[in-house]
Amino acid sequence: MISFPTKKCVIKKTKRIQKPTRATKKFYVTTPLYYVNDVPHLGHAYTTIAADVLARFKRLQGFDVWFLTGTDEHGQKIEKAAIAAHKDPKAFADEIVWNFINMWRALNISHNDFIRTTEERHKKVVLQIFEKLKKKGDIYKGTYEGWYCVPDESYWTDMQVVREGDNVLCPDCRRPVERLKEKSYFFRWSKYQKQIENHIKRNPDFVQPVFRRNEITNFIKQGLHDISVSRTATKWGIPIPGDPDLVMYVWTDALVNYVSALGWPDDKKFKKFWPADVHLMAKEILRFHAALWPAMLMSAGIKLPRQVFAHGWWTVEGKKMSKSVGNVVDPLEVIHKYSVDSFRYFLLREMPFGADGDYSDKAMAARHNAELADDLGNLVNRTVVLAEKKLGNVISAVAKPDEDLDALIKSTYKKATGALEQLQFSVALTDIWVLIAAANKYINDSKPWAEKDNATVADVLYNMLETLRIITVLIYPFMPGTAEKIFKQLGVDYRAVRWADASRWGVLKPGTIIRKADILFIKVEAK
Repeated sequence: MISFPTKKCVIKKTKRIQKPTRATKKFYVTTPLYYVNDVPHLGHAYTTIAADVLARFKRLQGFDVWFLTGTDEHGQKIEKAAIAAHKDPKAFADEIVWNFINMWRALNISHNDFIRTTEERHKKVVLQIFEKLKKKGDIYKGTYEGWYCVPDESYWTDMQVVREGDNVLCPDCRRPVERLKEKSYFFRWSKYQKQIENHIKRNPDFVQPVFRRNEITNFIKQGLHDISVSRTATKWGIPIPGDPDLVMYVWTDALVNYVSALGWPDDKKFKKFWPADVHLMAKEILRFHAALWPAMLMSAGIKLPRQVFAHGWWTVEGKKMSKSVGNVVDPLEVIHKYSVDSFRYFLLREMPFGADGDYSDKAMAARHNAELADDLGNLVNRTVVLAEKKLGNVISAVAKPDEDLDALIKSTYKKATGALEQLQFSVALTDIWVLIAAANKYINDSKPWAEKDNATVADVLYNMLETLRIITVLIYPFMPGTAEKIFKQLGVDYRAVRWADASRWGVLKPGTIIRKADILFIKVEAK
C-alpha cells in the first residue's frame, strides 16, 4: 500500500471524543502531512506523539483505530530544495522521507498508514475530487494578479500584505512577496463562507481549543475570497488535466490525503473510518483545515471531520527554533541522551495541549530525574525488590484494597479517562502522578520491610503490586515501552491489557510470578 524508495532503514473544555458502542467502535486520527524540504524536528515529533497517545488510548478502550500520518512532497519549496541539492525532486523526496519513517520508528509511533503525496493512490483521488468540484462549477479558470509568497506558496491581496518602507511582506511569515499576474484555476471558497460559519456555530467543538475556534471564526468573518488552486511557478506537482502548464496548489493536493488514504469513494476502509474523528496539527495551518478543507468537502459532498485540533508552538529556552540560531531540537539526540519514553512524557506533560511551550535541556532533565527516575522508577524498583524479599517473587493471595488508595485509584481512572477524551494530556499525566506519589507514600507509611506479621506484609505488598499494575495501564498510551517492561515484571501480558483494567481490583492472581529487572530510568545531568 505504501510507496517507499528501496533503501534500508536506519535506525474551556472540549467535547469528549465518542465512546465505543455496538454501532460505532471506530476511531480515525490524523497528523498533517509533513513537508519534506527539511528533516523532522521537535514540532513534528510533538504532533505525532500526541496522535500516537490518542490512538493507543482508543485501542485500549476497544476502538478499531486508524492512525494516519505521511509526507507532503509537492510544491515550489521542494523543487527549490531539490535544485539546491542537485537532485530530481522525486529522488530528493525519496531520500528525505526516510528521515520521517525512521523518526517515527525511533519514537515508537503506532501509525496504521503512511501516505506520500507522490503515490499514485493519492494523485488519483486528488484528480477525481478536482474534476468533481470543477463539474459542480466550484472550480473555474481566470487570471490572478497580486502578491505571492514563495516560502508559504500563498497568494495575498493588496489589503493583506504588510508594508515596511519599500518592502512588501507576507502577513504570515514576514518575508518578501513577489508581484504576479498569471492564468489560474480558482476554487469558489467564498461560496461556502456562510455554510462554514453555520457549521462551526452548530458544532462548537469542531475547532478546538476554544480560543482557536474564536480565531478561525474571526478569520472567516473577514471574508473568504476565491482561492487560486493552480500554480505556474513550479512544475513539481500534480498536473491540471487538460492544462499541462499548470500544477495543483499544494494545499488542495495535500488536504485530500485524509480521504485518499482511505480509498475514497468506494473502498470499505473509507466507508468504515470516515469522517475523521480528529485532525491534529500545529496552529499555523489551522485555517487550511478549519476553513478551506471543510469548503472542499462541502463542494464534493463528503462529510466533514468531527474535530480539528491545533496545538501551540515550541520555543527553545525562550527563543524561536531556527537553523541560523542553531537551536533546532533533534528528537533523536534527545532520546539518545534520555530515552524514548522520557521524551514522549516530557512533551505531553510540560504544557497543556493547545498552548505554546518552551523546551530546555534543564527542564527535560528535571522531569526525567524527578518524575521518572525518582517517582515512577523508584516505585517500580522498591515494589519488585520487596516482593522478591518478602514473597519469594510469587503472589500468594488477593488482598482487599487500602481504602485511601482505592478511592484515589477510582478518582484517577475517571479523571485520566476524561482528560484523554478531551485531549488534555498534561492533565491526565498530572493526575496519574498524584497516584504515583500516593503509592510511594503508602509504602513509606506501611513499612513492609519492618513488619513481622506475614499476612499483613502480604496484604501491603499486594496493594503495592496491584496499584503499580493500575498505574502501568494508565501510563501505557504515553510510555508504551516503559509500560511493557513493567508489565513483564508483574507477570502481565501487555497484549491483553485493556483500559478498563485500570478500574478493576484483583487482576493480579495468586501464583503470579514477579520478575526483577534493570532500573527503568537512569538519572542524567543537564547541559
